[in-house]
Amino acid sequence: MRLIVIGGGAAGIFCAVNAARLNPSLQVVLLEKTNKLLTKLTVSGGGRCNVTHACFSIPEMAVKYPRGQNFLKKTLHQFFTTDTIDWFKARGVLLKTEPDGRMFPVTDDSLTIVNCLMREAVKYKVEIRQRTEVKEIRRTEKKFLITTSQDEEEPCDLVCIACGGYPRSALFKWITATGHSIEDPVPSLFTFNIPDHPITALMGISVPAKVKIRGEKLEETGPVLITHWGLSGPAVLRLSARGARILATMAYEFGVVVNWIPDFHEPALRAEMEQKRNQAGSQQVGSRNPFGLPHRLWEFLCTVAEIPDQVRWAELTAVSMNKLIRTLNAYEIPVRGKTTFKEEFVTAGGVKLSEIDPQSMESRLVEGLYFAGEIMDVDGITGGFNFQHAWTSAWIAATHIAGIKPPKNAG
Repeated sequence: MRLIVIGGGAAGIFCAVNAARLNPSLQVVLLEKTNKLLTKLTVSGGGRCNVTHACFSIPEMAVKYPRGQNFLKKTLHQFFTTDTIDWFKARGVLLKTEPDGRMFPVTDDSLTIVNCLMREAVKYKVEIRQRTEVKEIRRTEKKFLITTSQDEEEPCDLVCIACGGYPRSALFKWITATGHSIEDPVPSLFTFNIPDHPITALMGISVPAKVKIRGEKLEETGPVLITHWGLSGPAVLRLSARGARILATMAYEFGVVVNWIPDFHEPALRAEMEQKRNQAGSQQVGSRNPFGLPHRLWEFLCTVAEIPDQVRWAELTAVSMNKLIRTLNAYEIPVRGKTTFKEEFVTAGGVKLSEIDPQSMESRLVEGLYFAGEIMDVDGITGGFNFQHAWTSAWIAATHIAGIKPPKNAG
């Protein structure tokens, strides 16, 4: 039996090494169109590799995926966060948890994960061919025939497509030719461009805030980073993922409303300011703020609220206070475009999940054809969730390809 895995990313390599390990009689060949393997994994987390997320409840984990939640509820039972941790631990790679739940190798080096996977590939004799792009998959009566960019035909018994996402529908042609349908791809996990906006002068400032899309029921709370081109940080990236399809229909022109102090609702904010007027009335409003905001940001927001530098808290009029409260709680910024966020970029869209069996990752349309990773219409928010889907889907595909019922302990 011969398996061809298409794609040398996290899902492709993980499927190949596990299929080869679980069924030593299986000949496993991996085809990668570029000259690099595990590219996203290498640069993930600033080169540290955000392997997974310390979430140990399947319902809680599933909601971290804007697309594919119900599908994930069926797949995560077979290979979950704990299984990922145990799989790497069994191969000498320990993971650690950051305060925000992201999990990295204790070495803080993505090469630890890359080298682990490549050692497995060598150990289980996975044949890897780079610079080999797949142009066509044909199902004959008994086998598959895969045509490559070198116009060679590779026969095999089983195929796993794990080539990652594509930015344009036209690039899926070789997959739709097998009879499969595609949810049109749109970008996810991107930052917001606010060209020529004065707040970009505060680049480098990061604060916990709540961000929402004006006119939509989309909001996220977490660190917001001001950059020289706009807004970034985990809250913005998560918001872009949740709203990927809606924001695409807006051509990435919309209003984002920022609450700079989400811990203070308007009544609490007003009470805090009244207390400041009564107890520290002689202090200038712009010199110090009671909310722990970075000083440059506070000065900027006071300017937006049209509060002169010399005004003291005792002199703050009701009109000025109301304007400052609105600026702090609901500061609207016009967004005009997006920017890919480095290695975190993923594509929303891909092969329709209704055409894939979540228990095996096998196509419901073509026997012997499997899928793993981002090529499917599944994508998560930032924080290790997309890699967990890669490990999970690749593991399930590998175990079924190898002809082995998924064991209770997946290590």
